[in-house]
Amino acid sequence: MYDAAEALALVEPFDMAEDELGSKSKELTVALLRLSHAPFLRDQFNPGHITCTALIFSLNRAQVLLMWHHRFKRWLLPGGHVEDFDATLADTARREAIEETNVRLSAAPGVLAGMDVHGIPPKKKDPYHLHHDLVFAMQAASEEISASAEAPRVTWCDVDGLARYEVPPNIVRSTFRSA
Repeated sequence: MYDAAEALALVEPFDMAEDELGSKSKELTVALLRLSHAPFLRDQFNPGHITCTALIFSLNRAQVLLMWHHRFKRWLLPGGHVEDFDATLADTARREAIEETNVRLSAAPGVLAGMDVHGIPPKKKDPYHLHHDLVFAMQAASEEISASAEAPRVTWCDVDGLARYEVPPNIVRSTFRSA
C-alpha cells in the first residue's frame, strides 16, 4: 500500500496559492494524509479517501481526454481508487485511464496538476463520502481511445472547449495550469 508520508511529500509543496478552491482541497487532503490511519482505503468513508485522476493531453497538447461517467452521467477525466499494487499515485491514475479508455500513454511519469475534494453520493452499502482527488497530467502516445463498461463514451476535447462538455471547474483549472 502506498505510504502517506510519500503522498504528503508530493502534496504539501504543490502551489495552489492562485486557486482558492484548490487551496481548500489541498488543506483537506493534507489533513487526511496526516490524521488518517488509512487514507488510501476505498472503504474509509469518514473523512474519505484518496483517489487519483489522469489529465491526459493529446499528442499536440491541444486536446484533453474525457470520458462519459456511467454512474454520474457527465463528462469527467478517467480515474479511480488506489490499489495495493500501484507503485505510485500517478500509477493509479495511469492504470485507471488505461482501464477506462484504452488510451496508450507515453512512458513519461505523471505530474501532479491539481487537487479536488468532492462528495460522492451513496451507492448500495457505501454512504455519502469524500474523494480527495489528486490530478496527474500525462501525455498520450497515440490518439487511439475506445469505450469501456465504465466509460461508454470517450472523446478528445479541445482545451478551449471544456465548457461545452460542462466539465467540473477543478478539471478546467488543472488543465490550464498544465497546458
